[in-house]
Amino acid sequence: MIRSLPNSRRYKIVYRTYIALFYLFLIMPIAAISVLAFNDSDFISLPWLGATFDWFFADTNDRVGLFFDEGLISSIFVSLKTGFIVALLSTIVGTMAALLFEEEKFRFKGFLYFLALSPLVIPGVILGISILLSSTYAGNYMEDNFGLDLEFLRPSFWLVVFGQFSFGATYVMLLVSARLKKFDRTLEEAALSLRASRLEAIWYITIPFLKPAMIGAFVVAFLISFSNFNTTIFLVGSDPTLPVDLYSRIKFSSTPVLNAVSFLIVAFITVFAVLNLVMKKKG
Repeated sequence: MIRSLPNSRRYKIVYRTYIALFYLFLIMPIAAISVLAFNDSDFISLPWLGATFDWFFADTNDRVGLFFDEGLISSIFVSLKTGFIVALLSTIVGTMAALLFEEEKFRFKGFLYFLALSPLVIPGVILGISILLSSTYAGNYMEDNFGLDLEFLRPSFWLVVFGQFSFGATYVMLLVSARLKKFDRTLEEAALSLRASRLEAIWYITIPFLKPAMIGAFVVAFLISFSNFNTTIFLVGSDPTLPVDLYSRIKFSSTPVLNAVSFLIVAFITVFAVLNLVMKKKG
């Protein structure tokens, strides 16, 4: 709606109703999960039977809360560790790729840029299957011909890291490239004219300029890794990530402890977003 133009009363009502329904559609599922995390019921849904903290702190034969469920806690730590490693590798490689693609004399730039974007175009299921088949073939080849049993080529933690890194680096590259478009190249040229090496100019001039984008890209890569399911389900080994663990639990048996996990994730993201907003306002 353009505020400077006159609008009829009916148009304003429809517009505000649409906005209200849109945000209601986004918020209601999250609000429902958050409320049901405190429901004193053995089922994951309604009816409401009263408030309880059992799904967080209970440790009995009938109920096991989130903080006493060793399998669930383990999957959370696996997801955190995976997300951190993937985000770190993606930030390093994605930033290097962004700097590389900004070079005018880079040969086969268009073709390689297309290949770099391909993980975003390929569905996650196809990407997971292709990585699984390729790693399995490579592992069998190395074992049959050289007698090497390479664990990282089998479904395992490191194969999950490799699979998520394959598309996480692309997100980082795009985010850093957007920031790099605003960079004044004369700053690098000035550093080079003062006898700085190319690496020193990038380290002391370019990287500090890209730092906000790199931090944001790191967070994005971490969140994408933490919540990824389509690719991870094909690559995971004996240590499942949180999305895979939740899927296996809700597939066979489910309790409100799954709502408790969702509530904690929503609460963490909300607090992080509020702190980020406050810090930006102070800045």
